[in-house]
Amino acid sequence: MRLILAFLCLFPLVGPAAAAAPEQWRAEWPETDFSQTTVGGWAEIISGGPGRDGIPAITGPSFLRAEDAQLEPREPVMVLQIEGRPARAYPLRYLIWHEIVNDSIGGVPIAVTYCPLCNSAMVFDRRVDGRELEFGVTGKLRNSDMIMFDRQTESWWQQAVGEAIVGELTGTELESLPAWLDSWQGFRGAFPDGFVMAQPDYGRNYGQNPYQNYDRSGQPFLYNGENPPHGIPALARVVRVGDRAWPLNRLVAEDTIEEAGVVLSLAGAQASALDTRQIADGRSIASVRVRDDEGRDVPHDVMFAFAFHAFWPEGDWMLPAPVEDEGAEMTDENTEADEG
Repeated sequence: MRLILAFLCLFPLVGPAAAAAPEQWRAEWPETDFSQTTVGGWAEIISGGPGRDGIPAITGPSFLRAEDAQLEPREPVMVLQIEGRPARAYPLRYLIWHEIVNDSIGGVPIAVTYCPLCNSAMVFDRRVDGRELEFGVTGKLRNSDMIMFDRQTESWWQQAVGEAIVGELTGTELESLPAWLDSWQGFRGAFPDGFVMAQPDYGRNYGQNPYQNYDRSGQPFLYNGENPPHGIPALARVVRVGDRAWPLNRLVAEDTIEEAGVVLSLAGAQASALDTRQIADGRSIASVRVRDDEGRDVPHDVMFAFAFHAFWPEGDWMLPAPVEDEGAEMTDENTEADEG
């Protein structure tokens, strides 16, 4: 994780992580109502390094036609298609450095979010009770997951869950929209008339992974919670739908899974954004689509197992049926997929 250390050199940790408390935050967050929270204890929230807006969210991004963009074929992109509008791709080469993109499609204000430490990529509708919110990055973490904030009330939101955990809007949930991670070549093949987010005007090493070798490590970064059950490695990928999680290596082995009212299927492969120094060179990871029994896309997340266990401790683990000889302990190695 050499590049993680370099990343933290740019944004050094501020004070002891465990010493966090509202008294220390009020100067930076004068409008946040710390009397309202669902957090069990303030020590759950720690500094991730950068301060408020130290990781700058993007608002109102520019786009290129897919045919005019120059990305590597295996690069991962977040794909969103709203009915009646061309599909859009948001490359992880940008999201890994900005974590939030505030955009609008066909009158629908959206937040495209990515937390590298949890590998959680979710798209939310930014409207709450008729009010449109704009999101930024607090620079704080809970269970290693990014805490967002809205600029209208300065409430804090848990990215993986899409719920406000501190402030005026505590307990409010954002609507998750169906979106999925795919390779750039997969997006171009499916949506030749689509659009891709253009490079932001910031001095970042776009295309580089600041978390080199992270998804091959044994333990999550800045996480002190329990490891997942059933011998599942902390950084194994799982497909989360609601409060259920399917190990990605099970889907790779079975190709298609129909359970609990959803259909999980393989959709080619993409480069892992959290492996090698250059994102495009990362090992191949299976791309996934999740649909209901009528073929409609379903909101889901392909996140690390530790994060699912942290936020859904009573969640259901959708494991393969037991066999007489189970062989070796479950690993993340066979989440790798062939291209094509």
